[in-house]
Amino acid sequence: MTPLPATLRTGSRTVGLRRATADDVPALVALLTDDPLGRDRESPDLGPYRRAFAAVDADPAQLLLAVTHGPDVVGTAQLTEIPGLSRGGTTRLQVEAVRVRADLRGQGVGAALLTWAVEEARRRGCGLVQLTTDTRRAEAHRFYERLGFTASHVGFKLQL
Repeated sequence: MTPLPATLRTGSRTVGLRRATADDVPALVALLTDDPLGRDRESPDLGPYRRAFAAVDADPAQLLLAVTHGPDVVGTAQLTEIPGLSRGGTTRLQVEAVRVRADLRGQGVGAALLTWAVEEARRRGCGLVQLTTDTRRAEAHRFYERLGFTASHVGFKLQL
């Protein structure tokens, strides 16, 4: 794995990138809540998020990232390395929960984060980077397509 912390250069600024810590949980939840879809599905109770963070942080196949600008956490993404048999035994890097603080969207922070994630997948020997995004996030779809991702599959979820 690439050593962290690192810096990411965007068009207009430099931001930090590091492994998220338990102290970041409130800021990460705030990022997840700060959009129309997240507002309805996230909770103000940090207990479940702290338990989930502990499980993610203990799993060597997971990397929960914190993007920083000064002392503030302004972005996040979760990377999961998934070994598999299909595609000739290809290991995939799954990217989930990508968020950038609203006032920094459109300034290259998300693009720098995803570019780093793709390079990290290469460094890990992954043959595929995959992600899902809600069908209602048209702007996110355009963003991922600009970065070279292809909407090649239809995803299904079953809420339990």
